[in-house]
Amino acid sequence: MEDFSVRPVKGRREKAAFIDFQFRLYEDDPYWVAQLRMDIKKLLNPRKNAFFEHGKMELFLAWDEDGRVVGRIAAIINGMHLKKYNDRVGFFGFFETVDRQDVVDGLIAAADAWLAKEGMTAMRGPVNPSLNDTAGLLMNGFESAPFVLMTHNPAYYQERLAEAGFKREMTLWAYYIHRKYAKVDKVRRGVNLVRRRNPGLKLRTLDMKRFKEEAATIRDIFNDGWRDNWGHVPMTEAEFDHLASEMKQVVDPRMAYMLELDGEPVAFAISIPNMNQALIKVRNGRLLPFGLLKMLPRIFFGGIQEVRLPLMGIKKAFQGRGFDALMILETVDRVPPLGYPACEMSWILDNNMPMRNALESLGGTPHKEYAILERPVGPASA
Repeated sequence: MEDFSVRPVKGRREKAAFIDFQFRLYEDDPYWVAQLRMDIKKLLNPRKNAFFEHGKMELFLAWDEDGRVVGRIAAIINGMHLKKYNDRVGFFGFFETVDRQDVVDGLIAAADAWLAKEGMTAMRGPVNPSLNDTAGLLMNGFESAPFVLMTHNPAYYQERLAEAGFKREMTLWAYYIHRKYAKVDKVRRGVNLVRRRNPGLKLRTLDMKRFKEEAATIRDIFNDGWRDNWGHVPMTEAEFDHLASEMKQVVDPRMAYMLELDGEPVAFAISIPNMNQALIKVRNGRLLPFGLLKMLPRIFFGGIQEVRLPLMGIKKAFQGRGFDALMILETVDRVPPLGYPACEMSWILDNNMPMRNALESLGGTPHKEYAILERPVGPASA
């Protein structure tokens, strides 16, 4: 007889338990970085997360006989994904569990049943709650903390989810580049050739006084440039506005670039400080009363020495012309003098060989590997 039960989350107290579980699960993991509780609450709140304008989600908790949470999962419907692909693929996310196969199987069964009732035939993830948010199961690279807005999980998740019937659908890579070891000469020769072939190119930093207009341009480039990429789902205006407002708080305009050709914006790249180097000190996910005091010394006294490049896009009509290498080289040239000698460029799709080749030519190393998994739902998964 099972000594646990899985049931949907009901009410504020159970939602609080859903959020709290990860803090207990990772209390002995030195590399885990707590996501701020207020940010998790926003993600799960239909009134504050624009995802819920087209998507929906059901949260489940696994409880042991003593009333303690031993696992959690969210079953997710992404309306924009279904509109684009019409493939009856649902998703799972916010997945955390103790190291027990029966608990994992129980959580997956609950998400499976809910997705089947919604008419889905496959379950993909983890996504929290979409590929435009934090996503991917960490497969390799457990020996260091994740960069900002990247995931982290115990190594045993791989085996447990494989036993539950999941197979890898796509690999996501995180490339690490340190300015000291960057091989810039070869790439610079190629970029100089790109500039000669395109004399109307101009690289500029974002105009923060026109941030709303700049963000709209970035959204258009992103949705156009990524539209044929695996799994891409266009961001709605409301979703991108929310992302832009969050980014504005941490973006240094000296690390945010727009590339124009003959006056037309054709590409962008945005790097942000790796705030996880400060957040790792806030183990309980609360800034007040003491979390902020723990972060401030790292923020203001050189404790943050890395950036992450999470957003880069090139309009479809201008891809294959070397603009990606140009943007990467500019990042490697311009960011280190600002006090950030190292950069993670993530995530990169496994099948995006032009980008991977450009990063490896520059001396980038794939230091973390993530995976998006998938399995059938309904009768096919039984």
